[in-house]
Amino acid sequence: MKRVVIKVGSHVLTQDGEIAKKRMLALVQLIVKLKSHEYEVILVSSGAVAAGFTQLPLDRAILDNRQALAAIGQPFLLKMYQEKFAIFDVLCSQVLFSADVFNSPKHIRHAKVAIDTLLKNGVVPIINENDTVSVEELVFGDNDRLSAHVAHHFDAELLVILSDIDAFYDKDPNRYDDAKRRAVVTTILDEELNAEHTPNNDFATGGIVTKLQSADFLMKHGKEMFLASGFNLKDIHSYLIDKNHVGGTLFRNPS
Repeated sequence: MKRVVIKVGSHVLTQDGEIAKKRMLALVQLIVKLKSHEYEVILVSSGAVAAGFTQLPLDRAILDNRQALAAIGQPFLLKMYQEKFAIFDVLCSQVLFSADVFNSPKHIRHAKVAIDTLLKNGVVPIINENDTVSVEELVFGDNDRLSAHVAHHFDAELLVILSDIDAFYDKDPNRYDDAKRRAVVTTILDEELNAEHTPNNDFATGGIVTKLQSADFLMKHGKEMFLASGFNLKDIHSYLIDKNHVGGTLFRNPS
């Protein structure tokens, strides 16, 4: 079986201050279909802060509040996933990581045993960083880099990032009408990796830069990353199930 990691961002999972239930259901349906096509799927899901905000609308600009919202939202988010996976008689599980897990070979081994066991038994692991205690992640990053480490250390062949960004372009498509999609990327420039982060949403903490950094990390470790829209899953469906690269961007080492 082919193992893939799918990462979904906060902007995809929320709409008008609420969890986007139809998008979440579409994501779950995609994962269930992938499982039927001999894929093992690990899901890295943002959205804990956004889910918490739907229950208690604290000021998200204050770090203490964001940590509290994450604590409220994480179980709420998991409950929503459980309900949707249950429609298809699929179990899902929660796995929360702190950043230092990937600094310890021992912790990585223990985590991999747990992930392998879940997948072997048909359970979908849903991974998130423990936002309540991971202060640096809440301030500087998103789950993009976390998902890259998950893909690398847990033996996935591919990381799929589903985002409000449907592909990587030669220039900002929000500013330039003539921006062209880059279907395959084999080299990422230093200035692209070190550009200013540009999140597009109140709950998001990353942007295209963290996605490029994730792709660069994986390419250096001989793995691939696919960036596609999380609002419309047709491109990732075409790529993974139909084996047809229609939209989105594939990041890989030159063959």
